[in-house]
Amino acid sequence: MHLSSPSLLLLLTTLLHPTSSTAALLPATSPRDDVSGHRRPRAAPNSPSGNYAPSTVPCPSTKPTVRPANGLSPSETAWLKLRRSATIQPLKDFLHRIAIPDFDSDAYITANASAQPTIAIAISGGGYRALMNGAGFLAAADSRVTNATSKGGLGGLLQASTYLAGLSGGGWLVGSIYQNNFSSVETLRDGSPGSSVWQFSNSIFQGPKQSGFSIVNMADYWLDVADQVSDKRDAGYDTSVTDYWGRALSYQLINATDGGPAYTFSSIAQDKSFASGDTPFPILVADGRAPGTTIVSLNATVYEFNAYEMGSFDPTTYGFVPTQYIASNFSGGVIPAGGKCVEGFDQAGFVMGTSSSLFNQFLLNNISSADSDVPKFVVDAITDVLEILGENEDDIAQYMPNPFFGWNNASNPSATHMELDLVDGGEDLQNIPLHPLIQPMRGVDVIFAVDSSADTTYFWPNGTALRASYERSFSAIANGTLFPPVPDANTFINLNLNGRPSFFGCDIANFTLRAGQTAPPLLVYIPNAPYTAMSNVSTFTPSYPNAQRNDIIRNGWDSATQGNGTLDAQWPICVACAALSRSFSRTGTAVPKACADCFSSYCWNGTVDSTDHGVFEPTFKITNMTTAQATSSGARAVGGGPTAWGMMAMGLSALSVALW
Repeated sequence: MHLSSPSLLLLLTTLLHPTSSTAALLPATSPRDDVSGHRRPRAAPNSPSGNYAPSTVPCPSTKPTVRPANGLSPSETAWLKLRRSATIQPLKDFLHRIAIPDFDSDAYITANASAQPTIAIAISGGGYRALMNGAGFLAAADSRVTNATSKGGLGGLLQASTYLAGLSGGGWLVGSIYQNNFSSVETLRDGSPGSSVWQFSNSIFQGPKQSGFSIVNMADYWLDVADQVSDKRDAGYDTSVTDYWGRALSYQLINATDGGPAYTFSSIAQDKSFASGDTPFPILVADGRAPGTTIVSLNATVYEFNAYEMGSFDPTTYGFVPTQYIASNFSGGVIPAGGKCVEGFDQAGFVMGTSSSLFNQFLLNNISSADSDVPKFVVDAITDVLEILGENEDDIAQYMPNPFFGWNNASNPSATHMELDLVDGGEDLQNIPLHPLIQPMRGVDVIFAVDSSADTTYFWPNGTALRASYERSFSAIANGTLFPPVPDANTFINLNLNGRPSFFGCDIANFTLRAGQTAPPLLVYIPNAPYTAMSNVSTFTPSYPNAQRNDIIRNGWDSATQGNGTLDAQWPICVACAALSRSFSRTGTAVPKACADCFSSYCWNGTVDSTDHGVFEPTFKITNMTTAQATSSGARAVGGGPTAWGMMAMGLSALSVALW
């Protein structure tokens, strides 16, 4: 839906009377350590326009095309060889430190190439709750983070992983990490002087909090957002509410001046660390909305954005286009003679906003709410503009021209439309980005699925996202891709499958495979649950004090580590066993007894209990620990230490009410 109000910028300028620019509000970040510890410059803001607008550029000598989704791209295939080599030593280190009893992991991984598992991590949607809870898991899995390799920790799992996928709020986490030089959660949480990255105490409706911040600064912030979107519109591209949402979001997620308007998602592919295979492969997920429809069903086409390509394995679209050239003049899969190439459309904030476009209405509601801190004259201006943009389709991100115009005409519902409409990746209930990771050609062995969904009355997950993916596997759109069986919501609750980690698809012999089919990955389900904080905050809570942010991140750490082994000292061994499970089957290796015990404890065995016991209200698994208590007990790091956590479990009393 094209913004037809040419007076937007004039209207805002007249209303706001800016006296200064926010150009200097956010300093460019200094170089960060990469995953190998080497200093290097941050990823380049490589949009040719130098701002938020896409630009027409000369096409390369071999013009980009849409390719069929009958395999991985040549770029990803070549990258996988590098990543496989780069993960061998981190995997050995991880397994050696955890030390599965009576099992020589070094010898096993060295023995043959097929022994090495392909590990993936998937971070669900759920707004800031998903970002913070997912951040706790990634911190626990990251060997760079303080205490992650201490007793009970999972540090090194991230370094041994091949894929890292995010959706909606989980996509904010994944996108922020990669747009900030694959920084650790600890680095992003602690920030740097003058930076607004991960500073959620000031909501995006207020803008970045800086010294001397005032209403004039806030007005300038919104004027700059509008000005950036205007750059795109003036360049001839339709704009939607997602452009505004993505731009505002970027101020919190990208540590660069004005939220990095020139940063692109495809620039990840040009980063030296990624290009050499030193970091996992990032994927963000969105859904396609068929023209003329307002409800997204399980038959919606699932699109992925990765560093090289954007597209879908689903038989509807069944094609991929280079992410760098996403808005080029494609027709029937090619750029015709005289057609133009375009770069910069894949702006990083816009891609993250696309995956989380459910929040477009959140933006509209909050800037116009009675208790909004946004100045009224700004509210009036922005609301008028956004209502023109949105109306009944305010959750859509517009991709125009449609890169899949004239492509796969028989089955592609958008093939005859110049615009491709994409929406939040969780609108089809598949709120965990599993779709890209269960594709057989990627050969993923295990997925650590971090679920921060708000399925119950009090915003806890109950496996809805898993059931949506499981049910979808029976439809034609699954294209023969299998998914592990999962039970109903009441069974999840009654068997505590949503209260602690659970494994699905453990026994590969239970899958009946047709010719050409492969068993799906083992699914390690990590649900959001109250370990040390009530992390069930609303999806649409717009701001969080740093203390609460840190508490939720730490709670995610405890979910990942089971309180650094406080709840189950064998849990790290079980994580290692899960990582190796499909590899054991592939190599015909006898499962070590310790692993068999883990699978007996954590694998869902098919038992069902569908009794409805009413509202689900879980209690603390360790203790309700405030930030002050954490500081006084010496647990200032993301996850604290095993001694501190053990002392809390034994000696600290749970408070009678939730912290927040």
